[in-house]
Amino acid sequence: MIAIVFLAGLWAGLQNTLAGGGSFVTLPALMLTGMSPLAANITSTLALFPAQVSTGLAGRKLATGAGKLPLKTLFWISLVGGVLGGLLLLNTPSSVFARLVPWLVLFATAVFAWGNFLRKPSTEGGAHLGPVAAALVQLLIAIYGGYFGGGIGFLMLAALTMAGLPARNAAATKNVLAGVMNASAVALFVFSPEAHWREALVLSAGAVIGGMAGSWALHRINEKLLRVLVVCIGITLTIGLFLR
Repeated sequence: MIAIVFLAGLWAGLQNTLAGGGSFVTLPALMLTGMSPLAANITSTLALFPAQVSTGLAGRKLATGAGKLPLKTLFWISLVGGVLGGLLLLNTPSSVFARLVPWLVLFATAVFAWGNFLRKPSTEGGAHLGPVAAALVQLLIAIYGGYFGGGIGFLMLAALTMAGLPARNAAATKNVLAGVMNASAVALFVFSPEAHWREALVLSAGAVIGGMAGSWALHRINEKLLRVLVVCIGITLTIGLFLR
């Protein structure tokens, strides 16, 4: 089973670099080892965090605030939201979370599909969200990110472009903010008895190697095909979870 966890980490690291949605691979892989959905979600979050930090740091120079909403404000909103989401998860009984997981995966799959195949990018200067609305949306995304996390990248990308950021800056900013909100959740999860550290370390090692391979393969793999595969994995996982 440890070999499966390592391979899942490899694939998730590659997938996150190229298209996102790596948690669709890590969640079922960890559940195959006998973990509850709650433990698998916590362990996956811990394992994938180092790669998120490196991605955020790599693009930090392009990260910026959204209109009148400074990056520093977005930083603190994401931090607080991540803590709230993490606390909510830790206080959710495992049986309740198990019933929620199929719906969360369904939502994340729908968001991923929408972000990749249906959403039309906002034109530069075409802001639709004011600073107050953008702050509220970011808080809600951060709470969801601390609780589950699937699809947060596309939710943030949509919100930041609607707040007036060009796509390139929005992508860099959402990478930084994703690392921030998950950092606050990780700070809580390290004390959770649901964290399986052996699997987390193996998964993290695989994800780091997969991320490096993804950087090399970035211009060599058909990205659209990979995104289609991610959606197919999400649909299959959703059906499997509902049928359990």
